[in-house]
Amino acid sequence: MELLDSRMDFQCCKIALICGDKVLTILRDDKDDIPCPNMWELPGGGREEDETPFGCVAREVYEELNIQLSKDDVIWSWIYPSMLDENKKSVFLVGKLTQEQFESIIFGDEGQSYKLVSIEEFLTSDRVVPQLQERVRDYVEKDK
Repeated sequence: MELLDSRMDFQCCKIALICGDKVLTILRDDKDDIPCPNMWELPGGGREEDETPFGCVAREVYEELNIQLSKDDVIWSWIYPSMLDENKKSVFLVGKLTQEQFESIIFGDEGQSYKLVSIEEFLTSDRVVPQLQERVRDYVEKDK
């Protein structure tokens, strides 16, 4: 996937890590000065310097969960408008997560907690960041 190594201009990269029929979610901090406080979201975050999309998401996933991602884990990618500035790009990835990786998570200092939830629950909950629901839905429906 050439998108993973692209030097295009993008603002952030998020990843839906799928383990069986579940997706890994992180509960955002409950702070008034951040977007979507106390909502469930996906790992990932803002680009630093001239990172590639994979470099950005691999760094963020390591910082947030202490998981070492490999490019082979990534199974789908797409470009969307950024959630913070629709004139900028955001990269969305879907990757595989093993049960062993989930059990070895060391949670970082961003967010309140993490859990695996069914994809169905992620798509229907009113406590999930809506744009991320849309992106996961695009992935789920891509084969239909």
